[in-house]
Amino acid sequence: MSNGNEQKRLEARRQELRRTLQTHGFVALGDLAQRLDVSESTVRRDLDFLEQEGEARRTHGGVFWTGSATSMRLFEGREDSLWQQKRAIAVAAARLVSDNETILLDGGSTTYELARQLVGRPLQVVTNSLPVANLFAASDTADLILVGGYVHGRTGVTIGSLANHVLATLNVSQAFLSVAGIDERGFYNSNLLLVETERTMIAAADRTVVIADSSKFGRASLSRLCRLGEVHTVITDHKLPGPWRKRLLDAGPKLVLSDNEVPTEADRSDDQSSCN
Repeated sequence: MSNGNEQKRLEARRQELRRTLQTHGFVALGDLAQRLDVSESTVRRDLDFLEQEGEARRTHGGVFWTGSATSMRLFEGREDSLWQQKRAIAVAAARLVSDNETILLDGGSTTYELARQLVGRPLQVVTNSLPVANLFAASDTADLILVGGYVHGRTGVTIGSLANHVLATLNVSQAFLSVAGIDERGFYNSNLLLVETERTMIAAADRTVVIADSSKFGRASLSRLCRLGEVHTVITDHKLPGPWRKRLLDAGPKLVLSDNEVPTEADRSDDQSSCN
């Protein structure tokens, strides 16, 4: 019985910890201990759990909330089976970002996972995504530029002529874009206004990086964003079929797989044989 009561107290404390971080965005470790009336070592153990769940990230001086915002539950109901792949892709994408770099992040669940990986790092972040902006809003290490415009309610991204005008005045070293589909003709998204805004993002970036799980390959959507060879890098998971690996490499983009597998000339020969 005592074990049951102890577990209830643990869950209640973690829920209070979540609420505190959600409300404030960033809280010093000592303040958390004081608010919860526990030792800092206890808070650290709870934070270990929240970090494993992707809901918090510790940095110098305190803790950032990196979970869902209570008012922006935009990614609930998505396919849970793909979150593991999306998170792995986000980790691989984060390795391409250098400290103090200026980057652009658009909307989408995989891009949101990337933002969670980057919270707490010294960066200049441009985004048209309200959920992504919410992650960085309380950061004292990141400069945040939120692009204005018409807010697409289902995804929480700004699109349209105002967003395009602002983006056309900016320059970033890397733009990370998510897509709804990829086939041999290029990359697609399902919203015409979003595609127009993403084209402006491509024009504003020195390098464009598409991050997409392997389920997006071999399918098209309403509007084509650009050809395969018009982006610098594609990051996906290791389940990408061999023929698609060869098709991407032949088209020009650098291919990065989330399990750190790097296609070699031998891979290209194997992929060729699998196409025959």
